[in-house]
Amino acid sequence: MVAVTADDTAAQLDALVTRLERTAEQLRSGDVSPDAAATLVEDAASLASQASAELDRLSRVAAAEPMPGQDPLL
Repeated sequence: MVAVTADDTAAQLDALVTRLERTAEQLRSGDVSPDAAATLVEDAASLASQASAELDRLSRVAAAEPMPGQDPLL
């Protein structure tokens, strides 16, 4: 099993945000057919769902790390 680090998750999240921004630009351009726009909206919803999962993963990783100055009890 490969451990996923916070940096890996953050990088994945950045990639998803970039893809969402590109999709939004395409939709705003108005240069797409209604069918293509519907597909782009579905893609955006899927990307948003993936981004949500990455944020959840990132928050779990952060919660697992001790707060600064909080040493484990012996």
